[in-house]
Amino acid sequence: MNELHRQLEAILFVADEPVPLTQLAQVTETARDVVLGALEEMKAEYETSERGVVLREIGGGWRMYTHPDVAAYVERFVLAVQQPRLTQAALETLAIVAYKQPVSRQQLAQIRGVDSDGVINTLETRGLVHEVGRDPGPGQAVLYGTSPLFLERMGLGGLEDLPPIASMLPAQSVADELEP
Repeated sequence: MNELHRQLEAILFVADEPVPLTQLAQVTETARDVVLGALEEMKAEYETSERGVVLREIGGGWRMYTHPDVAAYVERFVLAVQQPRLTQAALETLAIVAYKQPVSRQQLAQIRGVDSDGVINTLETRGLVHEVGRDPGPGQAVLYGTSPLFLERMGLGGLEDLPPIASMLPAQSVADELEP
């Protein structure tokens, strides 16, 4: 890899949008046709060397993109890094959905003793719960269940792998001591 390739690679690495050929030529103080040739060489090299990125000419400029073969890993990483931890209310609601699904917002509110609409919206946005159907009763309330992403994040093969609730409850003697 020559010096021009290194310069172009570094510029394109930090760019958050396609960089026009003329701008690349100006910044590197190199003729446009030489820069274009270098970009074409780099594009071919990325395609044949099985790297995690590809170089594309798009939108009037050049830009590096994640290789489609590794895009799922990058997506998982970005989602894990960008999202703050779930609140206690969200964890509680998620546990109820996991063990009682399918469950409606009203059922969640009855179990938790507080309105859970905002928490459910957050869990839906994060892809951890989703609509799984409608209650056949009056009003046909939306029913929620956990998503495949929930299973993936929790390291579960299926809902049958959830630990039994009894294993998380205190022994009866401890529960008796906690009662007023």
